[in-house]
Order: sequence, then C-alpha cells, then structure tokens
Amino acid sequence: MTTTTLALGPSWLDPEYLISTFGLIGIMAIVFAESGLLIGFFLPGDSLLFTTGLLIADGEYIDQPLWLVCILLVVAAITGDQVGYLFGRKVGPSLFTRPNSRIFKQENVVKAHEFFEKYGPRSIILARFVPIVRTFTPIVAGVAGMKYRTFVIYNVIGGILWACGVTVLGYFLGQISFVHHNIEFILIAIVALSVLPIIIEVLRARAANRREAAASDDAASSSDDDASVGGHGRHRLP
Repeated sequence: MTTTTLALGPSWLDPEYLISTFGLIGIMAIVFAESGLLIGFFLPGDSLLFTTGLLIADGEYIDQPLWLVCILLVVAAITGDQVGYLFGRKVGPSLFTRPNSRIFKQENVVKAHEFFEKYGPRSIILARFVPIVRTFTPIVAGVAGMKYRTFVIYNVIGGILWACGVTVLGYFLGQISFVHHNIEFILIAIVALSVLPIIIEVLRARAANRREAAASDDAASSSDDDASVGGHGRHRLP
C-alpha cells in the first residue's frame, strides 16, 4: 500500500512514512506525545492509528498481531494522558499566563478549557477524537483539580475507545479493496471529521458573540431612547 501526503501536510508527518521509519515503537511514542505533551498537538494521531490498522491488515512494516498492537497503543495513550494530567496539577494556573511561542499557543489552552468546562469529565473521552483539544484537555483537567480517580476512569475508557477503536477500524476497512483504491481520500475524510468539531465550536462561538453584540447594541439603543424621552419630558415641566 502506498499513500500520499496531500492530506497530511509535510512528508515527515505522513503516517506511512512514520510507521515505515520508526515502527511500532515510533507509533507508541507519537500516541504518547499527542495524548498529553504540549509539543504533541500537531502530530497525526487519528490518521496514524487508522494507517496502522491498514498496514497490519496488509502485513507491511508491522509484524506484531493486531491485539498486541492495540494493547500497546492503549497503554501509550493512557500513559500520555496521565502525564498531561500530572503536568497540569504541577503547573497549575500559570499555564494560562504562559506566553506564546512557536510550539505553544495560548488559544489552544483556552479551547481545551472551554471544552472541559462544557462537557465535564466526559471531555476526557470526547477530546480523544478532537485534534489539539485531546492534547490539552488532560492538562486542563489537572489544572482544574479534577479528582484523580475520576480522571483515571475516563482516561482508561477514552484511551481504549480511541487507540483501539480507530486502529481496529483501519484494520477491517483495510481488507476492503475500495479503501485501498481511495486511501488518500479516506485519510482526508478522517482528518476532516476530526477537525469538524473544532469548526462547529468556532462557528457557534462566533454566532454567540454576534448575538451578544446585537443584544448589547439593542440595550444601548433602548437606554438612549429612554434617556431621550425622559429629557423631553423634563423640558415640558413648568
């Protein structure tokens, strides 16, 4: 199987290139980094797991059986989130005042915090399927002081559903000829579906801001009208 890099940006981020170059250890390292390290938000987690399943089905680059690969990837994902949570507990609120750099953007932390506030403990599971947010959500959970036992439970569930689920999906779809003939578009679809929740949230936030701005303008206009009426009334007094 040969994939292209159209959907995945630079060639060194192409899942097949990463897998063929670094093997299973490299896949685990990437899953670990993207799950809870600040520097891992740009890594291709979803497409990497899906391609891993495809390659296992093809018998390319990975000699280990599917069940073993899934277990190792789940462990890497869970461990990554644990590290992110502990990092958040240690760093605390200072994370929200950290200046932007080439690899750190304050807006990513804000998005993850809003996601965590909206979904609560469930965000640990849901964030697994949202790029960038999945990297910062366990960190934000640590900053927010989420109970460790609760975090562990949701972290394990999320790690299994994401790491195992996406890999197994790639494995079974990899046995379908249509998928092989359209692998580039399949990867594009995966990336698009992963980013879709972020786009929806951005559009909702913009719509909410517009509604608030319109409400503020209406309130200001109403206040001016009341003041104008009151002023005219005072002029009519003897």
